Amino acid sequence: MDNRYWRIEDRPEGFDFASAFALIEEPMPALKPGEIRIRNAMLSMDAGTRLWLTEREDGYQPPLPTGAPMTGLVLGEIIASRADDFAEGELVRAFGQWGDYSQVDAVASGAIMLDPAVADRRAWFGPLGMNGWTALWGIEQTGAAKPGERVLVSAAAGATGILAVQIAQALGCEAWGIAGGVEKCCYLTQEIGIAGAVDYKRAGLDSQLDAAGGFDVYFDNVGGSLLDAVLTRMNHYGRIAVCGLLSDYGSGTRTAPAEFDQILMRRLRVEGFFSPDFMDQGERLTARLRDWHETGTITMPYDVTCGLENTLTAYEKLFTGGNIGKVIVELDA
Repeated sequence: MDNRYWRIEDRPEGFDFASAFALIEEPMPALKPGEIRIRNAMLSMDAGTRLWLTEREDGYQPPLPTGAPMTGLVLGEIIASRADDFAEGELVRAFGQWGDYSQVDAVASGAIMLDPAVADRRAWFGPLGMNGWTALWGIEQTGAAKPGERVLVSAAAGATGILAVQIAQALGCEAWGIAGGVEKCCYLTQEIGIAGAVDYKRAGLDSQLDAAGGFDVYFDNVGGSLLDAVLTRMNHYGRIAVCGLLSDYGSGTRTAPAEFDQILMRRLRVEGFFSPDFMDQGERLTARLRDWHETGTITMPYDVTCGLENTLTAYEKLFTGGNIGKVIVELDA
């Protein structure tokens, strides 16, 4: 059996992914003990994977080597298995390859069996997946948001941010978002119904933040100069949950807050968190998120690109602001 997949040819410069990847076709190796073979139905596009394409060794996981398949979350049906408790025909989510098929060690890939009763399978990448887990953990645990507090989320129209503002509301907080452009800000306030949105692409970012007032929790997906702007608008004893550094990915720079002294002056707590911190809590987090999802308390718009050959176009949207909600690549049946 042959498999088409995206191979990492070189370290991408900025967001020039076309020069860094090649779509190739090769025979698949025989299954080893403990492995499963998945017919990928969907690929999850996630901005954090951009860090895996650098040479940085100080991240939460080593960089992916050149010459290797690109790795990301995949969803599909098991078509062959040599792993205990993973049967052929089951729906599964795992860290696999950007390809028609993924062949992975079931344990090492974090493979999880999924309930096929969920009507929209895309939800396993959004509200019921890593984005949902991250949003809930960041708001409730790292950010320690309490009812009545004011919560601000950057990249609030992205997959994690759009869930974070809704979860903040569900927990009784006043939710605000930062997003780029009128369309995204209107979606957040008119469709999602959050208290307000700050448009970082519009002139007067500082005055917009001033008008919004002080915040108790900041769920940060961006870092960079935006973090500086928010540091001076935090309430005393506020908490900043650092989820991502979108402004740094591909730029060759690292966030270095000029307003660092505000952490002391305002007695702020700043804490970073990654999905490996709560992978063992997935079942519990999913159960809570599923209740909210099924009652319509949290919703997710999907930006779907069809065809493996168009994967890089979808991936680029994460860094150019070309999406609202979760970016997914759906593969041919």
